Amino acid sequence: MNLPLKSVETSSIADVMAGIGRRAKAAARTLALAPAEQKNRALSAMAAAIRARKVEILAANAEDLADARKAGATAAFLDRLGLTEKGIEGMAAGLDVVRGLPDPVGKVLEAWTRPNGMEIERVRVPLGVVGVIYESRPNVTADAGALCLKAGNTAILRGGSESHRSTRAIQAALVEGLEAAGLPAEAIQLVPTRDREAVGLMLAGLDGAIDVIVPRGGKGLVGRVQAEARVPVFAHLEGVCHVYIDKAADLAMAKEIVLNAKMRRTGVCGAAETLLVDRAVAATHLQPLVAMLLDAGCEVRGDEAVCGVDARAKAASEEDWPAEYLDAIIAAKVVDGVDGAIAHIERYGSHHTDAIITADTANAEKFLNQVDSAIVLHNASTQFADGGEFGFGAEIGIATGKLHARGPVGVEQLCTFNYRIRGTGQTRP
Repeated sequence: MNLPLKSVETSSIADVMAGIGRRAKAAARTLALAPAEQKNRALSAMAAAIRARKVEILAANAEDLADARKAGATAAFLDRLGLTEKGIEGMAAGLDVVRGLPDPVGKVLEAWTRPNGMEIERVRVPLGVVGVIYESRPNVTADAGALCLKAGNTAILRGGSESHRSTRAIQAALVEGLEAAGLPAEAIQLVPTRDREAVGLMLAGLDGAIDVIVPRGGKGLVGRVQAEARVPVFAHLEGVCHVYIDKAADLAMAKEIVLNAKMRRTGVCGAAETLLVDRAVAATHLQPLVAMLLDAGCEVRGDEAVCGVDARAKAASEEDWPAEYLDAIIAAKVVDGVDGAIAHIERYGSHHTDAIITADTANAEKFLNQVDSAIVLHNASTQFADGGEFGFGAEIGIATGKLHARGPVGVEQLCTFNYRIRGTGQTRP
């Protein structure tokens, strides 16, 4: 259930948010015990509702886009905000994939028997109430709601102010699916205000109602969440993603991967932001790669070697190496082999996603073993940094921290575990 906006106006935001927290906590107890078949019926009904409400969702999104354009939003921002018929079908199809995943709740991860006869099991259980704070991307509403449901969690969603009409339209479809399966509508709630005070209240935990926070957005949002949160956070830092062209890289493959990694969608967190080229092949590989990017409409900011192969390239500054552009801009640099690439990524990267292009298996393994990122690829585009591409159906974000979850956060990562011990009267001496 969501309160209408007028209810927020007549009640304090604190009271409204406290009520959302209480309802989410109560619904979590029901959801944690819901059988897999019931959750799957809800996911099926959600997908059907999203397809049935396509016109309504697109109309809401058109209003959000119109406001964003009036406010001077960038092309990359509009790309993240916009929905199409294909995108809506993708959301629904993602729910279908999540429905088909094995139910993670109740799975015995490990079991053993102690010398005294006690039987111990480690069993996967839901986290409880997941607060998701995200910007611009309305499709996160469906992804987060579906994944939390499959993992037996309830969700409190606070979408970006720029996408509030779109997120409300999508969330209404999710609630329709919950109710069709006999599950509480409060299992997926949307914060009914754009006031930033609501975010602060979520970060404080809503009087113990929220068990974990997942931020999905830019550096400003993530920084605030990490600074203010009083509950655990699945950290998602910016995607300063690198593609390294090794001395043994096939040029045709390198060109294809680099163009896809940078230009397929420039506004996603898995988009390549820095191109690194081995000095050993700079004479043969650098100019074709730089020219290809420039010809595709990508601004290239490079070191002296890069600027020397194409006059259209601009000189890079120190600020360019750790930059997440989320736009048709890339930093480019010549490095001394795989060791130079690893050192650059360690200094400037964000531990998100990095790729090596090479036919040298030893260099590939060295890169995969030594680059300390959540996702490391060999001969593949960084744009595969996506839960759907991992077979998760969807993702709630890419976690770049090292505790609990790392990489795409799917249904398994939205669970924790407990230990269940069965005895026959044992006491400890």
